[in-house]
Amino acid sequence: MSRRSREPRSRFRASLALALGAVLTAPLAFTAPASATDRYTVTALKFTVRAGGRSCTVDADLYRPVGVDRGHTAPAVLATNGFGGSKSDGSTDAIGKAFAARGYVGLVYSGLGFGRSGCQISLDDPRIDGEAASGLVDFLAGTRAADDGTKADFVTRDGKGDPRVGMVGGSYGGAVQMATAAVDHRVDALVPLITWNDLAYSLDPNNAAGARDVPGAFKWQWTNSFYLIGESQPLTVPNLDPSRINSLACLHFVTDACATMRTLNSGSYPAARTGPLLEYARSVSPVSYLREVQAPTLLVQGQADSLFNLNEATATYKTLKAQGTPTKLIWQSWGHSGGLTDPASGELNLSQGNLESSYVGRRILAWFDRYLRHHDVDTGPGFAYYRDWIADPNDTYATASRVPGLSQSFYLSGDGKLVDNRKKVVGAGREYRNGLVATSHSESSLAGIAGLPDPAPYDTEGTYLGWTSEPLTRAVEVVGAPEAELKVVSPKAERVQNSGDAADKLVLFAKLYDVAPDGTKTLVHRLVAPVRVPDVRKSFTVTLPGIVHRYEAGHRLRFVVAASDDAYFGNKGVKPVTITSAPDDTGVLRLPVVG
Repeated sequence: MSRRSREPRSRFRASLALALGAVLTAPLAFTAPASATDRYTVTALKFTVRAGGRSCTVDADLYRPVGVDRGHTAPAVLATNGFGGSKSDGSTDAIGKAFAARGYVGLVYSGLGFGRSGCQISLDDPRIDGEAASGLVDFLAGTRAADDGTKADFVTRDGKGDPRVGMVGGSYGGAVQMATAAVDHRVDALVPLITWNDLAYSLDPNNAAGARDVPGAFKWQWTNSFYLIGESQPLTVPNLDPSRINSLACLHFVTDACATMRTLNSGSYPAARTGPLLEYARSVSPVSYLREVQAPTLLVQGQADSLFNLNEATATYKTLKAQGTPTKLIWQSWGHSGGLTDPASGELNLSQGNLESSYVGRRILAWFDRYLRHHDVDTGPGFAYYRDWIADPNDTYATASRVPGLSQSFYLSGDGKLVDNRKKVVGAGREYRNGLVATSHSESSLAGIAGLPDPAPYDTEGTYLGWTSEPLTRAVEVVGAPEAELKVVSPKAERVQNSGDAADKLVLFAKLYDVAPDGTKTLVHRLVAPVRVPDVRKSFTVTLPGIVHRYEAGHRLRFVVAASDDAYFGNKGVKPVTITSAPDDTGVLRLPVVG
């Protein structure tokens, strides 16, 4: 590992750890109006549940609306915290307050390994975290009591032992919903916000199509920051519960999670370790168990999110829809990379109590009205997306029946131009090479949340190739994940193609800029597509992160392939790369253009 890559990692561990506790659903800091607090009571409860073969203590708060009793029941909303949080942080108790004020019974709890709940962090494993949440569903069903004997006989039931219950929450509190619904089909509705589909892709992404089992480029800044927060829990949250401690080598996570981190940080992917790494990360991810999820699901994903990008929710959406699970998808503005603490005007912000006045808030209320209250209401279109170029906050969302497909192509010409017709392609080859340290920058992960400055994205001459279009004659609205077909020549990478360590394979980073007439370049939401090329001798397709962006008339599109990115681990050794173009054999960029 280079000296340059070690220094920023240390800096992030030291300065960003504290910020992580509030990262995941920071906008959900609900402050109930004075009148709202008279509408419900809050009772602290403890539960001892079975989870993964162990007994775990779960710390929870019960929000009970005034007037709700055995003769006047109400459906329930179950929720837990984002990573590093607890039932008491502003982003979690907000959910209990918001829905209790609207007549729902709320049960908000600290996830396993967080707050005052016991057991180790297992990354929303359905066999552990899902099983624990299922024990809380038993309480809402009235079939079990809290540790102090409290029972709930005031939750609406669909049958004996079957409470009417929905779940809502963000990121870590989003994935646990699908984990719970997979093991407990009594859950009636889900609203996961800004969460993941596949942790192997989230933390070690490879955007090469069809390369599911080829490791990607380690997202070291995001991942190590979260890992540090998890490992420091016994120190930062005093708790004598011995079930939270694993060992000196792996303090607070389950053993498999620590082993995964050691492999990722090693910068090496030998076959003996890579298989278990991918296997574990995927086994605790929705991608592995969505076939068991039957609960109607409203997915909400953030456009400003380099941790869990739009492609994650899109993959979940397509899987659920294909198997017949009722599901709809919203791409809102804010995510882990921006807008968490200060959402755009008109966006969901429970600190303002704006469920009824925000588009996403109204969709959530309608979802629960339909599936928890059984009201005959319209739950909205299959797909909706926020448009940041619309000034009127009442008109920022556009809708469609499905996510747009690829519809417009550009070709990579040998003279560095991005052209709209193969006949315009100039035949030529151009070369770039990586350095021993990262020479491109897209983002400093978490910089905005921690209040740290973040330089504008840049690429160093000689370490990337770019293709730029002519000025657009009309505005172009891109909604979805662009794709690029590429073929590269790299004799050095070919020599180590089958070395036995996947880390020897060629790594590159694809991205799409918006170039203004004055030359200013914008990397939309600072998103890049890391690729570890499966076989450098063959052409491959890159799926870029989904975006919603309007390229104005007079602007130019610029497609870039870079050798490195300082938010990720990159190439081992220097690997020169040549990309050639010819009218009948050149790279192709395809965009999902609407309108």
